[in-house]
Amino acid sequence: MTPTAPGPTLGVVGGGQLGRMLGEAAAPLGVDLVVSDPTPDCPAAPVARAQIEGDFDDPETLRRLADRADVLTFEIELADPEVLDAVSDEFGVPVHPAPDTLRTIQDKLVQKRALADAGVPVPEFVAVDDEADLREAVERFGGVMLKAREGGYDGRGNLPVQSPDEAGEALAELSGPAMAEQFLDFERELSVIGVQGDGETALFPVTETIHREEILRETVAPARADDEVLARAREVAQSVLDLLDGRGVFGIELFETSEGEVLVNEIAPRPHNSGHWTIEGCQTSQFEQHVRAVLGWPLGSTKLRAPTVSANVLGDVPDSRRAQVTGLDSLLAEPGVGFHWYGKREARPLRKLGHLTAVADAGPEDSTDAPTREDLLATARDLRDGLVFE
Repeated sequence: MTPTAPGPTLGVVGGGQLGRMLGEAAAPLGVDLVVSDPTPDCPAAPVARAQIEGDFDDPETLRRLADRADVLTFEIELADPEVLDAVSDEFGVPVHPAPDTLRTIQDKLVQKRALADAGVPVPEFVAVDDEADLREAVERFGGVMLKAREGGYDGRGNLPVQSPDEAGEALAELSGPAMAEQFLDFERELSVIGVQGDGETALFPVTETIHREEILRETVAPARADDEVLARAREVAQSVLDLLDGRGVFGIELFETSEGEVLVNEIAPRPHNSGHWTIEGCQTSQFEQHVRAVLGWPLGSTKLRAPTVSANVLGDVPDSRRAQVTGLDSLLAEPGVGFHWYGKREARPLRKLGHLTAVADAGPEDSTDAPTREDLLATARDLRDGLVFE
């Protein structure tokens, strides 16, 4: 699609925080967003041209979306690839990434098999159909991460199982098709945001991701790993891009093992939480890249501006309540720190409500007083922990 200003209309299935940040990135390019989402006045609504209310997989909702769009994409894996294929054919509107890619990635077992078959390094894994399968996997691997094959996100749908005696309870809690993955002794978790454009690809700098309770808390860019590991992570990420069909941004989650291997954990066919730091930290954000890529426009530079750390703001509440935080004064007064609020009305325990980003001063290269990544991480944590939920 030839770039023009004003530009085309991008239809997005999903209007959560990713849709919101896509809208913020699309507007300067002259691109309008129309989103579909079942939540009235969803987080993306204030920055989108329009919202169509309806379920992510509802055919009529997606028909209405396709009727208003020049290109379709999605910011949530709950979109139905069969429906996307159907509305694409009916309205002649391309869908990126390809629905076939969504089919592969939606089911974690199918995803892992596709990666393994292509020679992409992954942890050992097995399908789990019943308690006997899980017991056998735990005995074989000496501990596993049990994963729901579909629908899991933000740590939900993942359960560590260390003993065969835990198998029955773990399967009952997951209550659905599952897979078991070897529990790794990893050095750190990494992420690469990869981009497929129209005949071109790009990789953002390798990022270190820090999780607690299976939920991403902070990212550090560039990752605090040696050059050999960083180079291998980029090689593995490129091999993942070579496997996937369609244009767009892909979040590629990786493990660096204690032996220095790099293995693929999971893939997201969309902008990813581990890439939010790119808004301030790179010359082109992952969100602008996704807009450019799905439209077939030239990709922007993925060059790092300066070392950057981001910290997620999670619902620090015991139960559901109105989402509101105070204590922003120190955060907003801190040089080099940006804040992003996602526009969600309800705070729930561990729900992602926003993030902050701390960027080092990109002063002279020989500067000796520039903050280290450890300094930035400490600053981001302190500022995040100073927020108070009311």
